[in-house]
Amino acid sequence: MRGAVRQVEWVGDDDPERVEAATITLAADRLDALGTSRSTDYVTSWSLETGPDWVTSRLDVAVFGRGFTRRLALARDAHGRWTSEATQEGVGVYHDEELADPGIDARDAADGAFDGALDCDLALCPVTNTMPILRLGANRHEVAETRFVMAWVALPSLAVSRSEQLYSATPYDEEAGHAVVRYSSESRDFTADLTVDPDGIVIDYPQLARRIRTRARP
Repeated sequence: MRGAVRQVEWVGDDDPERVEAATITLAADRLDALGTSRSTDYVTSWSLETGPDWVTSRLDVAVFGRGFTRRLALARDAHGRWTSEATQEGVGVYHDEELADPGIDARDAADGAFDGALDCDLALCPVTNTMPILRLGANRHEVAETRFVMAWVALPSLAVSRSEQLYSATPYDEEAGHAVVRYSSESRDFTADLTVDPDGIVIDYPQLARRIRTRARP
């Protein structure tokens, strides 16, 4: 995909040892991205593709931890159906807690848990907030509270679950050169005011990550 390229790095707000990095290619109505996340306990690599209107088409994720490896291919087809393929090797325990199986649970798939979901949301990853922000135009305009259904991918398990989220935005601050987007996750009882740049990419995500470096290539 041709488009403007942004290379961005963040450091964890909740965990200063975690470093997130992504190369994002932005076209008029879609994006592709490649990224990594490095912490003291595991390393994650991922690739993301969207179609028109920034709707997720595919997310591939691999997690490499101490004693375990997990992989997930999560896809959304043109009819809005979500499917996953997942593998796991090694121990299924992290910090003395049993990890859920990776992928979409068969019961959730049968119950239509992801009906209406346009986006994936990878845990700890600031990039997956960009799609709903751009779809709403929240990086440029004031936006009333809008509800989305997400296919949320937990780390390090790579289990996929339904997540209902709310986005709204205050007017764009021309002088400061950024917008403030309010994000809420009802399933996790969490709300944060995200500072985003004109491309809809997160600058500061309180309690999660803050940007430390960016580079643009036309």
